Order: sequence, then structure tokens, then C-alpha cells
Amino acid sequence: MRGVTCAVAASAVLGMAGAVTANAQDAGARAQVADSAPTWMAHAKHTGQPSASSAVNARVYLAPNGGLANLQAAVTAVSTPGNREYRHFITPAQYAATYEPTSAAVASVSTWLASSGLQVTGVDGQHRYVSVTGSVANAQKAFGVSIQRYAHDGQNVQAPTGSVTVPAALSGSVLSVTGLDTSQHVNTTTDTPIPPPTGFDNARPCSLYYGQLAASTEGDYQTKLPKFNGKTLSYAPCGYTGPQFRAAYEGGSSLTGKGVTVATTLWYASPSIAQDAETYAENHGDSSYTPGQLTQAKYPKFNVTSQCAPSGSATEEALDVEAVHAMAPDAKIRFYAAADCFDTSLIDDLSRIVTENKVQVVSNSWGGAAEGVSAGSIPAYEQAFMQGALQGISFMFSSGDSGDELAATGLKQTDYPTSDDYVTSVGGTSTAIDGNGNLAWQTGWGTDKYKLSADGKSWTALGYLYGAGGGYSSLSNRPAYQNGVVPASAPPGRAVPDVAMDADPTTGMLIGLTQQFPDGVHYGELREGGTSLASPLFAGMTALAIQNAGGPVGFLNPVVYGQAKSGNFTDVQGKPVDAGAVRPDFANSVDSSAGILYSVRTFDQDATLSVAPGWDDVTGIGAANPGYLTSLKAAKTKS
Repeated sequence: MRGVTCAVAASAVLGMAGAVTANAQDAGARAQVADSAPTWMAHAKHTGQPSASSAVNARVYLAPNGGLANLQAAVTAVSTPGNREYRHFITPAQYAATYEPTSAAVASVSTWLASSGLQVTGVDGQHRYVSVTGSVANAQKAFGVSIQRYAHDGQNVQAPTGSVTVPAALSGSVLSVTGLDTSQHVNTTTDTPIPPPTGFDNARPCSLYYGQLAASTEGDYQTKLPKFNGKTLSYAPCGYTGPQFRAAYEGGSSLTGKGVTVATTLWYASPSIAQDAETYAENHGDSSYTPGQLTQAKYPKFNVTSQCAPSGSATEEALDVEAVHAMAPDAKIRFYAAADCFDTSLIDDLSRIVTENKVQVVSNSWGGAAEGVSAGSIPAYEQAFMQGALQGISFMFSSGDSGDELAATGLKQTDYPTSDDYVTSVGGTSTAIDGNGNLAWQTGWGTDKYKLSADGKSWTALGYLYGAGGGYSSLSNRPAYQNGVVPASAPPGRAVPDVAMDADPTTGMLIGLTQQFPDGVHYGELREGGTSLASPLFAGMTALAIQNAGGPVGFLNPVVYGQAKSGNFTDVQGKPVDAGAVRPDFANSVDSSAGILYSVRTFDQDATLSVAPGWDDVTGIGAANPGYLTSLKAAKTKS
């Protein structure tokens, strides 16, 4: 996940059940929106009281018609093999007729908000939310909270001091509230073009496949390098290409993803993606794109902010698109570009996907530490995930690139949305593909870095660099589909990840895109990785499985966990053959004029996370193999 951590507000939700509970102090008059108080209060500093006239912009998300429990039960039924409703998917119109909040609910909530002095500025077309604006004074009146100012995690914000409340008569209509907590809120809106990323080129030497070139102690390749722990390592691969990934993971399958559409999501949109993806495909043995095979669904106006790493988004888009195409060369790819990298825009983006209903798989290579996610945003995310499940759309998210997040945030935690109960979390491996296209070995992705000493005779430890995200969520309890697979002795909470694919940048994918080089803007290629690679690789394989199954499969986790011991996923548990690989990098990122920096990047050292037999918190139940491609059809047949 390269530069893609942008979640707004900071609190946690212990599941979505019982979204509104009675307020014992004012029974019959007000009801409390459950888990709506920011959880970062314990390490925040109170900095004062905002002016009563300070602005508030909020959204009140509405509960599904018929109640949240009914929607959750329907998702479980349509997603669970053996249930008579398994894969009996519905259309967006059928979803709206059954679950869309009623006009009466919208009117009642709008009337209440207006009576408190807030101005209703809009209603979502599918009645998902009512948006309002007004003053702090009116927001305090409407939501029964005190709004104060705080400093936390480098931000100065205004936020409620406790839980939000609503009139008891509306307790069945209000699901959540966002915007009262202004943490990491984007205020600027422009039409600024998205700049290309700064140029980067792989330094040489690098291996065309794993283990091809030894980092010799005899100086065969430019520099004499010392052994590492008494062993000569190989130079890192230059970056695997589509033919290598297809051979290693798909085993010569004739499936191509034909008839399936895969969505990838991010913010902003690369103006050169079509040309870049076609150039890359022509360079590396992937099939050319047919007219209309690759499309972009752009948000009308982008909110460009440095927090969202605008130029980096182009690299991520290229990685997502080219990885999906590598695995499923005939699948259509539709890139959905959100306005920015914050929750409100990303929820809108995902909601647009399920409303359009044009795709069967959605790969999401973004997320952030769970503590940074607004409590009110989580129910809104889940409504999109659950609607997608009922319509046959599979959502998958990269599990993160900071291991247990302790070094990055000071807390051991999972990322979100990857830890949501209704998505498939894709973790990461370090993957060795040999000269014959075979998987020589794979282990968990976790990297310690060593630099070459000044005298060139040894390697100096620099410590933990990055690794696949995983662990146990504080946002929800263990979902039933993980029972019997995740060890009962493991800590409580939704366990992350579910599956894994290649993610290690040392064994990553070669991608191509337009970049800003010293000699101008032009196409170039570089090696990329992260679980941002793992998710689209798995999405591409899922497209093949959907083609074989003859139709969409929806929420994957119940059927995937049912296959945990089937052999359709390779259990990643052994130690790697090598401790790591040597990576040369240009000091100036583009050429050798400023010198070359040599480092060793190790394997299977992921913070406090570790691979083990069976499910583990780095690779889940394991990496998909050719058996997965036919397993979804078999699951349908058995139901």
C-alpha cells in the first residue's frame, strides 16, 4: 500500500448490531447512537471550546429499511454454501425496494435536523444519508453532545466529548453520524491536474527470475559484496511480469476472466493509464487491451491535497490495473476514482460501485490503522459491502504494509477497512518464482533492512522496514466463518488477513507508467510491491474463478474458510530458502551518477506477526493456487 493511508476521524465500532441503544439518563426522550464517541480521547489534549458559531458539516446515515439485523441475516444466507439462498443474488432495484430507507424516514430525520437549526443540504439518491450544515451550537442541540476542541496525533480538531444521541422516536432510522469529529478533514477543492510521480528506475544488476544472479563476493557484478550470515545471496528480481505470475499461480489454466469485470478503487485518476497499461502489456507478453476493456469512472471534481499523495496515486493505479490484467487478461477493468483519500469520499465511491452494479469483483489497495477510522463511517462502509454481497459483488482489501502497526502508531492494531467482517483481507508473501515459472517457495512478507558498511565488508542492521498487515481487530468480534480455522486460543476479534499473495517489494511486480524524469516526462518501469499488489493479484484470480463458476460469487469469506483445508490455498508456513536478497538502488532514483546503494532485504520478519501451520496473521489460510480457480463452481454445485 504505497502512500494510501487516509482515514478520517478516530474511533472504533464494536460491530454494527444495535446501532442505536437507549440512553438510560433520558429514557423515552433520547437514544444513544452506539459506539459514536471518539476513542482517541485517552491520548488527546483538550485545547478549548469552539465558538458557538463555528461551522459543522455532517452526515446522518440512515438505517436500512426493515432493520440492520434483517440485512445482515440476508447477507449471511446468500454468502453461505448449503443455505437455500446461497448465490441467489438480487438487483439494485430489488435491494432498494427491500432495504432502502423510506421517504418517510428521510422526512422525519430531515424535520428533526431542521427543527434544531441545522440546514439540510442534500439527501443521497439512494437515501443512504442526509447531509446538513450549521453551527456548533445547533449541532450540540441536535445531537445532544458537547463539542470541544482537541489536539491529537498531530491534528487540531473539534469533536464531540461523548456519544451522539438522537430523539428516541428516530432510534430505528439513524444508523450513524459523521462530520462532528473533524479529524483530517479536507477543506480545499480544486481542479488541479494530477502530476506524474517522480521518476524511479531499478538499479542493476537484478535477476530476471528468483535466484538468477548471485550477489558475488568476487565482484562479478560491478561491486564486490560480502556474504550475509555466511551465505551468498542473490540479487532481487527486477520485478515479475504477467507470464511469470500466471505460470506460478494459475498453473497453465485456460481461463482468462472473459465475461467478468473487476473494479479497482483509489482517489484521483491518471490521465496516462490507458497508454501506460497498453505499453506495459506489449512489452511483457500480456494481451493488448480491447476497446472498452479498461475504463475510468472519475469523480466530477477532485479535492487535491498533499495528504493524499496525488502523484503517488498514479503509481498505485498502474499497479492495480496491470496486476489484474496480468492475472485475468480478458477481464474488463473499471477504475473508480474518488474525490480524495478520506472516508466520506471513499464511501461515496464504493456506494457508486454497488449502485451501478457493473462489476463482480472490487480490489481496494488502500486503508489505514483502525484507530484512525470514524465510528460513524464504519456502518456507512458496511452498507456498501453488504449491498454488494446481496448483488453478487466480491470486495477485497489489502491488509496493510506496516505489520502490527506498533512502530507506525504506537499501538498493535489491524488496518481498516481490511478488518471489516464483510470484506476479504489479502495479506502478503515473499515469493520466489524460478526460471521455469514455478513457485520455488513462498513465506510471509516481513522485512528487516541491512545496509552495506562504509568499508564494503559487512552489513549493518537498520531494523524493521515493512511487512504484511495482520492481527486481531478491536472493531468487531470474531465472525462465525472464522470459527474452527482461526485457532480458538488466538486473541479475540476479527482475525486478519484471510488469504495472501505476493506482496514483498523485493519479490514484487515490474510495472510501467508515465513519470517525471530529469530529462522530461515519459514512460518508465520499476518494481513495486506491498499488499497493494496482493489484492489485485487475488482479484484477477477470482475473476478466473467467477468465469469458471458461470456467474458472480459475492462475499467470499464463508466459502473460502470452508476450503481452508481443501488444498485450494497453499498453506504458507516454512522458512525461506534464503534469508533475504540483495537490492541495489540508485542514490538519485534514476541513474548511477550519484552512486548505487546496496542493501539486504530479509524475508519472514514481520514485526510481531509470524507464519505458522494453518491460519496465521501474515498469510491467513494461505496463497491461492490453481485449485482455487475451480473451487467456486464446486461450492455452487454443493449448495
